Amino acid sequence: MLVMTQRGLYCPAADVYVDPVRSVDRAIITHGHSDHARRGMRAYLCHHHTGPILRHRLGGSVQTQGIAYGESVVINGVTISLHPAGHILGSAQVRFEHRGEVWVVTGDYKRQPDPLAQAFEPVRCHTFITETTFGLPVYQWPSSDVATTAINTWWRANADAGLVSVIHAYSLGKAQRVLLGLDLGIGPATADGPVHDMHHMLRQAGHVLPPTPLFTGQHRAIVISSTGANSEIRRYRHRSAGVSGWNVTRGNGFVMSDHVDWPDLMRTIEETSCERVLATHGFSSIVVRHLRERGLQADELHDVVERSDA
Repeated sequence: MLVMTQRGLYCPAADVYVDPVRSVDRAIITHGHSDHARRGMRAYLCHHHTGPILRHRLGGSVQTQGIAYGESVVINGVTISLHPAGHILGSAQVRFEHRGEVWVVTGDYKRQPDPLAQAFEPVRCHTFITETTFGLPVYQWPSSDVATTAINTWWRANADAGLVSVIHAYSLGKAQRVLLGLDLGIGPATADGPVHDMHHMLRQAGHVLPPTPLFTGQHRAIVISSTGANSEIRRYRHRSAGVSGWNVTRGNGFVMSDHVDWPDLMRTIEETSCERVLATHGFSSIVVRHLRERGLQADELHDVVERSDA
């Protein structure tokens, strides 16, 4: 049903690509992160919440077709539908059905609750293509409440010490999760340029977010930044930290990821009732070995995608 090519994951029967890395005529985009949504495609099929993100990042002239979760399109006899992935706003799994066989491509996904992303829904299939960015048993996320409480405690301590707080978070996904978990009784939430612009675009698209003006020295502020402390912020006494799943092992910030952790990865595979797993991104070889030891049919699907949002 699907094969990996130099242009990306390809469905020959429908002549469409999923998150292609080179220019193609028809692309299905799982979500709006730059390592999955690239310029140069003649036409983009995506969830309708992803369309504004693509136009913001790739230019207003890109040709997008937005569909709802569960809505189907039929191309050359292949039924294609999108289903919630829980990764970020508008993120989708892609389901392919052809001649009675069903394949599902997860894209990036998570099982933790997210205020903007619709919760992940397992999709039954014969072949399940799953990301394994954090495919090691050590990667297990604390609850979202634990992460947000830790961030607010850190912010309050910094504010009481006369320090600006700078929290490094990817502009699409984590920046919104951080913002929506902040205790704004501590001080104002501000942003650097990329985060400010992304929030402005999301508000224009109809999503409700607290105000995040550009940081200009506000007292007791927290700055949500995609790049860390810039030259403007460095004029002030500040303390920085990041949010990432990698902090489980690096220990230099807060543990928060928009990707599936090990327990939820294993749970998801079981819930799809799949006959075969194809693992991609990250620790795919380790996941494949573990699944084979459990008696499941599993192989690696090698990719050419660089991670940017873990």
